[in-house]
Amino acid sequence: MYFKTIAYSLLMLVGLNIYASKILIPMDEENQMNHLKAYGIAYWVLQNDIEVEWLLNYKGGSFLIGNYTSIQEECTIRGVSFEIITDAKVKAIKTEISHPEVNMEVVKLEKAPKIAVYTPQGKQPWDDAVTLVLTYAEIPYDEIYDKEVIENQLMKYEWLHLHHEDFTGQYGKFYRNYKNAPWYKNQQLQAEKSAQSLGFDKVSQLKLQVSKNIKEFVAGGGFLFTMCSGTDSYDIALSAEGVDICEHMFDGDKADPSAQNKLNYNSTLAFKNFRLKMNPLEYEFSDIDGTTLHKIPENQDLFTLFEFSAKWDIVPTLLCQNHTNVIKGFMGQTTDFKTSLIKSDVLIMGESKALKTARYIHGEFGKGQWTFYGGHDPEDYRHYVNDPPTDLNLYPNSPGYRLILNNILFPAAKKKKQKT
Repeated sequence: MYFKTIAYSLLMLVGLNIYASKILIPMDEENQMNHLKAYGIAYWVLQNDIEVEWLLNYKGGSFLIGNYTSIQEECTIRGVSFEIITDAKVKAIKTEISHPEVNMEVVKLEKAPKIAVYTPQGKQPWDDAVTLVLTYAEIPYDEIYDKEVIENQLMKYEWLHLHHEDFTGQYGKFYRNYKNAPWYKNQQLQAEKSAQSLGFDKVSQLKLQVSKNIKEFVAGGGFLFTMCSGTDSYDIALSAEGVDICEHMFDGDKADPSAQNKLNYNSTLAFKNFRLKMNPLEYEFSDIDGTTLHKIPENQDLFTLFEFSAKWDIVPTLLCQNHTNVIKGFMGQTTDFKTSLIKSDVLIMGESKALKTARYIHGEFGKGQWTFYGGHDPEDYRHYVNDPPTDLNLYPNSPGYRLILNNILFPAAKKKKQKT
């Protein structure tokens, strides 16, 4: 009711600005005070059934919105830079964008996607970059976990993020360093209780079914986004269906010594031909991760976004909108992905050529799409267990966090994602 009232009030204001017909929210480096909250404005406008036009590659991927006083006020309150532009200026911008030799395009955003974050209650000791930036940008989301996924409640949502998670049932492989930590013991206890209550003998079996239900969600048209260990551990779980890859401290019995040869790479979304790290004392799931390759100074650890054709490759262009194409790297349990282990039909959108790793990848499955983004926190180079969460008030223009928010708005443009 609240949003309908706002939308009605906005519509009542139409026509008050005869010569200033549109609000332009620039997204370049020079003209935007708060890139992250600008996405929140776009989402808020969509919630009120007002169309947003995303000007791909124009001033960093700017937003064009109808000129309503309430939107101006909301931008001011949230500290988002905006300009009031005339009909003539709008026409000139769109004429420039439409030129065949200019790598720009206009994409209409029509509906705010309903967002779910797969996350345990409390999520200790980890914070999560996606929930941090959603909260900062004032974009609403629901928290769900295993019970909701098993009960097929994913159909309520268009967009799903997987919080820092281990889908293999090995509790993040933190056993060596944290097996005596209270939070680790409690995590394992609660996970085992949850698995039993949902009808599974092992946590790994529960996580496998969760992974399969999520895959069905994507196949049915859903949008999946995940970072850090939620990427490779998810694919590993799918590949290991029917194979015990967990040692006794994780599930009470020994792992299958022939597990590696029984993996089914046809079941995965992104990765192929990877080899498991079966040692329970090793803080690694497989050889997909490129963390150990990052033996360079922090200020040299960068990755580059690819440039795509805005008029023909709309999906990757949209997902890569930014005010820079060179982004500082950041570590995680899964920092990035070795390119040799990525399937041929997967689109690499960001990479480190020197390290031969991909940071940001995308693919289609069934009617849906997915994005994997390596690393834990774009503004915390090395994030350790129990470190405090990042204060995004200090990083309102973070290009690394912008990539997350591109994915948030992506489903709003799904009807326009294919060029015809």
